[in-house]
Amino acid sequence: MKKHFLEIENLARRFPGKEGELTVFENANFGIDKGEFVCIIGHSGCGKSTIMNVLAGLDTPSDGNVFMDGHQVSGPSLERGVVFQNYSLLPWLTALQNVTFAVRSRWPGWSKEEVRKHSYKYLEMVGLGGGAELRKPSQLSGGMRQRVSIARAFAIEPKLLLLDEPFGALDALTRGTIQEELVKICDATHQTVFMITHDVDEAILLADRILLMTNGPHARIAESVKVDIGRPRDRSTIIHDPGYYHIRNHLVDFLVRRSKELSGAVVPETSEQAAGAHPEEVNPAADALQQGAVRAEAN
Repeated sequence: MKKHFLEIENLARRFPGKEGELTVFENANFGIDKGEFVCIIGHSGCGKSTIMNVLAGLDTPSDGNVFMDGHQVSGPSLERGVVFQNYSLLPWLTALQNVTFAVRSRWPGWSKEEVRKHSYKYLEMVGLGGGAELRKPSQLSGGMRQRVSIARAFAIEPKLLLLDEPFGALDALTRGTIQEELVKICDATHQTVFMITHDVDEAILLADRILLMTNGPHARIAESVKVDIGRPRDRSTIIHDPGYYHIRNHLVDFLVRRSKELSGAVVPETSEQAAGAHPEEVNPAADALQQGAVRAEAN
């Protein structure tokens, strides 16, 4: 069986409660290939952020293991970069200094000029040059602060980039602009990305695959949806792709109806079978085309 760059095996997280142990999610099994962009979607409380914290090494699973590049994940590491929704910048440093601080930690043997040049390159990638890099976070808009966070994460060139709803607090116009910049950077760097989002359209624009989680507690990853749309992608043209609305309708139907219906249902029927079971792989765009071809042939 092919091994993925990132392997998640039988992951579960439980927390103590007044009425006994609360299982947030369980039997999470999935893999991510090198250079793949994977989004995860589910309602609040299903454990998406907890899964990301485990991948980042910021939390310990109750059951299961995470392996990256053949090694077990244990604790935080510069091999895994994280971008949170709340920016997490050092307020006393400029935008450039926030990035150089991380770059120096990653490559302590580099000269001051090497660190500055490398850091500035990534700030330029997210549209922060020409003097903006000299401002402190308090002098930047919310969108500009998030650009600094993204530049800092990319600048350390992590093996895995973790994005926790990085655009959730931004207005629609700013969010769209940074999404497009993220698409360009990922296409250029072939970065491996795992991202949490509640935005269906954002997931379709960015992801190669989308993992769908049932409602919690006892949430599980029910499906792995292939985004069968060619790259490069653009927000203004992707909606005209023949498969776009088939994928979108499938995701919306899951979130509105099936995530609740599947909640708490263990498939396969026994816990022994459920352990090690991967989510169902679906390709709504290809399925719709096939069904259309069958109908046309029948007529």
